[in-house]
Amino acid sequence: MLASAIELNQNPMTDTAPIVTIVNTNPDLVRILRVALEQVGFIVFEVHIEEIKLAEANVESFLHQHNPKVILYDIAPPYDQNWRFLEHLRTSTSFKGRQFVLTTVNKQRVDELVGIDETVYEVVGKADDVADVVRAVREASRARPTR
Repeated sequence: MLASAIELNQNPMTDTAPIVTIVNTNPDLVRILRVALEQVGFIVFEVHIEEIKLAEANVESFLHQHNPKVILYDIAPPYDQNWRFLEHLRTSTSFKGRQFVLTTVNKQRVDELVGIDETVYEVVGKADDVADVVRAVREASRARPTR
């Protein structure tokens, strides 16, 4: 399920709708986030983290073809190991210049284990959680590349 998208009616004032890729391991959360993002006008693709880790997905080709501006990345247990993998992705050439919005199901534990000082959104499927993530993705889609 490397890339599945629902094309939306695009605003004639823009060339394309903003593109976001969800990198997550939980199909229920992916579905919730996908629907919420599509409802506000994003084109959404998804990639399962294991497909990247096992090189089952040609991520470089995928990123070149779809060019998502925002990567919505979920930090799942084991948190320290998955944080290191995120850092590896962020420094790879294919991911440079893309905005990352980070989620997890246990923010307190992620903060404790990896000692980070950046925003991570806790998502357990409640409307407020999802709304916070959608706002963060909107903001990230408007941001200039920083890396």
